Amino acid sequence: MAHYTEEEQTEDYLFKIVLIGDSAVGKSNLLARFARDEFYPNSKSTIGVEFQTQKMEINGKEVKAQIWDTAGQERFRAVTSAYYRGAVGALLVYDISRRQTFDSIGRWLNELHTHSDMNVVTILVGNKSDLKDAREVTTAEGKDLAEAQGLFFIETSALDSSNVTVAFQMVVKEIYSILSRKVIQSQELKRNDPSWMADGKTVVLQADGTQEVDGQAKNGCC
Repeated sequence: MAHYTEEEQTEDYLFKIVLIGDSAVGKSNLLARFARDEFYPNSKSTIGVEFQTQKMEINGKEVKAQIWDTAGQERFRAVTSAYYRGAVGALLVYDISRRQTFDSIGRWLNELHTHSDMNVVTILVGNKSDLKDAREVTTAEGKDLAEAQGLFFIETSALDSSNVTVAFQMVVKEIYSILSRKVIQSQELKRNDPSWMADGKTVVLQADGTQEVDGQAKNGCC
């Protein structure tokens, strides 16, 4: 979500981004590589809730990405609605060397759309691109699926770092672009009708386009 306070005259952004996909596709290693530049070749399924917060600067503004890992729940198909709540971005990950994980993408998309806003910025990630000899899903298949579903697409390797940072940055920058436009619109609304917001109150721009002022929702964004 994005916060704008009149007192500060600045935008401070905190974006929740979720990692989803079948077990053992490399979600935790993607996060470890992006957040700490680490890789665990013998990593086991994540246990417990795990998230990392990374700071980025976009157009002179500080953006914080809070990236959540599914914590191994995907093994039991029990990823809860609470995991998705508030998410404005998602990396939907499959393993290019295991077609079954690619075939599961439709189910994960349905789950994402069921538990979160339909407009969540989503990138389809074909991970383990270093396993060229074991590839079962072609790059073209990944691109075609992403195009059909209206998703961004990239292939990555947490092992050799290929495209990992780029994947996360693509999502964060697109979220920033969308929500910064909403901030501008809220400022225009305030100038046109200053009576609707008292000085110093925080405007929370929701993923569904509504504005909430100290707990009261207002429509005013696209």
